[in-house]
Amino acid sequence: MPLWQVGGLQRVVETVSTFARDSPLVAALLVVGLLVFLVGVRIAAGRIQRSPGERFERLLGTTEAVAVLMHPNPDPDAMSCALAVGQLARHAGSDASLYYPGQIRRQENRAFQTVLDLDFDRLESANQIEEDDVILVDHNEARGFTGAERIDPIAVIDHHPGGGEGDRFTDVRTEYGACATIFAEYFESMNLTLVDPEGPPAEPDDDRVDPEVATGLLYGIQSDTKYLTKGCSPAEFGAAEYLYEGIDEDLLDRIANPQVDAEVLEVKARAITDREIRNAFAVADVGEISNADAIPQAAEELHRLEGVTAVVVMGRKGDTLHLSGRSRDDRVHMGKVLEAVVDDIPMGSAGGHARMGGGQLSIDHMNGIGPGSGVAMTDLKTHLFDAMAGDI
Repeated sequence: MPLWQVGGLQRVVETVSTFARDSPLVAALLVVGLLVFLVGVRIAAGRIQRSPGERFERLLGTTEAVAVLMHPNPDPDAMSCALAVGQLARHAGSDASLYYPGQIRRQENRAFQTVLDLDFDRLESANQIEEDDVILVDHNEARGFTGAERIDPIAVIDHHPGGGEGDRFTDVRTEYGACATIFAEYFESMNLTLVDPEGPPAEPDDDRVDPEVATGLLYGIQSDTKYLTKGCSPAEFGAAEYLYEGIDEDLLDRIANPQVDAEVLEVKARAITDREIRNAFAVADVGEISNADAIPQAAEELHRLEGVTAVVVMGRKGDTLHLSGRSRDDRVHMGKVLEAVVDDIPMGSAGGHARMGGGQLSIDHMNGIGPGSGVAMTDLKTHLFDAMAGDI
């Protein structure tokens, strides 16, 4: 070390020594403050190094019980995520109750719940939630039940756009194709191994993932991405690779290939047979139905027709007209199309994303009962075609 550096260091030491001798209390406070600062830096660095999955499990470990809330009419992605939270909660020493508003509909959704023997609680009011802490999965703002606006979740894990956040934990990845992908990454980052479907089940404190959970997450990814063909990110393929070793192939086959309701097939046939096509757009009225879930399934089927880029299927159940639309046309934002068409009809509601949307109309108000002059079915079809063409 050069002499000038040695001399400088000696002067610094002498200055500090003199300060400490003349002002011992101030010097002691400075030392304590420095130690607190260093400890804080170390804690912050530790938090940064922890993966989101580890931080989420730590949060679960601070609770005695949590309520896991799915969106209305949950699909396999939402249900598998709720199932994953339940496993993480058990591993963290907490209990989890799984809630959903609405109904579990469509044959694949019912098969998912039945095959995996899932115990969910149907929610009609926020008062039914007994737990103090609520976690939202596959959506970021509670909806679909009385008092939903009062829900203040401690955590939100989702892949949909929106402004909802958790009070203590938020992980929203809109670039992902499925929320189940996020939980698969949690498990992998925590070095949790997958239970061999042929071997003994995992214990609550095992660092292992049950086959039912792995199978559910994989199908959740498949369901939301049309079997890894639409809306995927690289993360979906990585998650599927990780989960593959732990899936139960028999359970997966039973979920993916449920028996189809006869009415669903009939409604699909009517949508194809009775379709009206203008340019590349199709509208079909399938008439009276008893199963409202047949409408979106018919829309998906009609959307597969060659030369058709956007479709809307409608059908009546009781006093309500149900609409469902699909689009692969970049000029047609289906959610906005349906919103524009029902905007002037009292008691009408509609919305959705660019690729899919849905809506409901009161038959009475369409017939002119109440405010407004009503709208005939032929005029409604014209409005739909105009909206898809951008003329509304």
